Amino acid sequence: MQHEPQRGDEAGLEQRESMRALVVTEYGDPNKLQVSEVPIPRPGPGEVSIDVAYAGVNYAEVMARAGRHPSFVPPFTPGLEVSGRIREIGSGVDGFERGQAVCALTSRGGYAEVTTVPAALAIPLTDADDLLTAAAIPTVVPSAWSLVRHVGRLQAGESILVHAAAGGVGSIAGQVARLSDAGPVYGVVSTQAKADYAKRFGYDEVFVGDDWEAQVRRASPGGVDLILDSVGGRTRERSFAVLAPLGRLAIYGNASAESEGGLDGSRMRATCRGVLGFSILSLAAIVPQRVRALTAPALAAVRSGDLRIDVTEVFSLIEAAKAHESIESRRSTGKIVLRVRAD
Repeated sequence: MQHEPQRGDEAGLEQRESMRALVVTEYGDPNKLQVSEVPIPRPGPGEVSIDVAYAGVNYAEVMARAGRHPSFVPPFTPGLEVSGRIREIGSGVDGFERGQAVCALTSRGGYAEVTTVPAALAIPLTDADDLLTAAAIPTVVPSAWSLVRHVGRLQAGESILVHAAAGGVGSIAGQVARLSDAGPVYGVVSTQAKADYAKRFGYDEVFVGDDWEAQVRRASPGGVDLILDSVGGRTRERSFAVLAPLGRLAIYGNASAESEGGLDGSRMRATCRGVLGFSILSLAAIVPQRVRALTAPALAAVRSGDLRIDVTEVFSLIEAAKAHESIESRRSTGKIVLRVRAD
């Protein structure tokens, strides 16, 4: 990670009582992301506030804005991950100091000049860390790391298939699989351009188009040991069908927004296949210290160069609608980041 020298107009914000934030007051298209002046939040007990430099953009935020994520009810400010510097420290918090560089997982509120987070979810950075890259770490890196190593428990020599292989989690998951001494590493994408992109991140073969299931059966007649699915709907059922005996289907999203009916338990027993669920946000709400523990080795791999985060597009805060459009159009690859106050 390269050093990010710019620290933003911190003095200017210190003298203000309000800040800029993107607020969704009603569900709808990307233009519902409206810049508003809102009060600067203060940290509560066990929390820190962060002067946000950059905010990562995730598909979950697109779904929230469109009204397809039940946890988000207007008015709300999207944003699940940020990088920046500690602004204030709440009571009962040790180990941080004002001005310290951090990245953090947030439940919401990242698309703003200041956000508050539980201190357990703020990860200290070093002077060698780049704040731009760091904003892309809190959701996708520990998610990919956990899905491959802890949820899916990929063993050396086992095969893995990742849907949306050219996306933020997908581009990391292929690399984590390689670090885990995987056997064949397969991906699924919607276009040849995305396939070419994904192959830069550890994939042996990337299947293009809706006939991916037939392509998987040709490449791996005995089935696949681990499949990571963020799509849901019919893709989930088809993925289960191409699992090998003792194979695992790890689900961590429902981008299709189709009904999640679940797979029949008797069928799992009969086929000796399993289904596992994961959400980095849910884990953070239940056991935040576990998220910190999972992030530590993943961040170490980024710092060593074993994992590469590819930030492909950077938009300003007021251009957030363009960032959402890029994701919704399915033309985006890698990771998109908003520049909030870095300049």
